[in-house]
Amino acid sequence: MSKKMESMESKIHSMGVVPVAVLERAEDAEPLAESLCEGGLPCAEVTFRTDAAAKSIRRMTEAYPKMLVGAGTVLTTEQVDRAVDAGAKFIVSPGFDPEIVDYCLDKDIPIFPGCVTPSEMAQAVKRGLKVVKFFPAEQFGGVGTIKALAAPYVGLKFMPTGGVNTGNLESYLTCPSVLACGGSWMVNGSLVKEGKFNEIKSLTREAVNLVKQIRG
Repeated sequence: MSKKMESMESKIHSMGVVPVAVLERAEDAEPLAESLCEGGLPCAEVTFRTDAAAKSIRRMTEAYPKMLVGAGTVLTTEQVDRAVDAGAKFIVSPGFDPEIVDYCLDKDIPIFPGCVTPSEMAQAVKRGLKVVKFFPAEQFGGVGTIKALAAPYVGLKFMPTGGVNTGNLESYLTCPSVLACGGSWMVNGSLVKEGKFNEIKSLTREAVNLVKQIRG
């Protein structure tokens, strides 16, 4: 595994929670980034579900160069190129796409592919990956499934995303096989659309404090 990948995993682990944001308007990117940074969580996974994704990543990384910004819901290698060109430091895909994973590994781009079955995890381990996304986490059995899958795949870490919130965050973060969680509750789409960035900052602070309480 490359040093870049190791460094990325270490940074994400230190965050505990990665805010997963869907941005419809690129002009919301900077105030959102400001709220996350001031809230103590200088990190975001901006999903490629909207046309504003690449521009939003660029605005975030230019305004806050030290912020850890990645691209989520990446479905093609073309999107990988657009995301990295915009400043994305890591790539997240909802499922395990060998073409995307191999493309990122060849270019030394940190990649966290979605895996929910032993077969997908076998493909990830075969390629030397140490961390995979587990999505949608709650719908696929949550912590119980992660523990069961971690048993044969010793050393593999998971980033559960999907249905993770303040109510179940502790159960995930106290699992030794969980690196960090992806969460959207502090960057809820309606809060962004309504410009409630102070509320986002407050929710982010609460998430940071919760991680500290859980991890001690």
